[in-house]
Amino acid sequence: MVQKAKILLVDDRPENLLALEAILSALDQTLVRASSGEEALKALLTDDFAVILLDVQMPGMDGFETAAHIKRRERTRDIPIIFLTAINHGPHHTFRGYAAGAVDYISKPFDPWVLRAKVSVFVELYMKNCQLREQAALLRLQLEGGDKGAEGPGKESAGLLAELSARLAAVEEQAEALSKQLDDDAADAAAVATAAHLERKLTGLRRALDALEPGTGSGAPSLPTQN
Repeated sequence: MVQKAKILLVDDRPENLLALEAILSALDQTLVRASSGEEALKALLTDDFAVILLDVQMPGMDGFETAAHIKRRERTRDIPIIFLTAINHGPHHTFRGYAAGAVDYISKPFDPWVLRAKVSVFVELYMKNCQLREQAALLRLQLEGGDKGAEGPGKESAGLLAELSARLAAVEEQAEALSKQLDDDAADAAAVATAAHLERKLTGLRRALDALEPGTGSGAPSLPTQN
């Protein structure tokens, strides 16, 4: 069963959180509420999130300060942040949002369809990265098993290699389709860059898997990093 991605919604007004949940419920992912910057940072200590929707104006720790804390943490620095604001102070205010590490900056009231589409892109990229980590974990198990046997892969190992290859091919196909969709839609530069990074990691994993096939004659291949 495919595990759902988590989306963090940060806003000090309950009615805004309720509206975001209504807009994003169609994505069928896990929506997590946070009513302050401090509460958001606490949630990020234990859970992994595909994307963060962060209100700019909040009492105490505002959105900019919250984003700065998120980007300073190694665990959370790569999570995409979409800023939401009810006011617009012009280009300087928008620039401050991007400087804080946001991938997008949306003024309220916003188009629900546009917001849902933007969030869905980052959710899909997150899911593809999760699949890639799973393939890499299975490949590491195969490598460890290969180190213990000196006579090459047996039937069980060959079966695992075939399964890995098939599952990786499915992820490669989905990633290619997503990249084409991003190109066609003129999507955010951050989303395009993330998709390209995912494809590079897929290429590295495919090379490592191919090196395990009988007759390649090489030693244990290095696996792509998962950063």
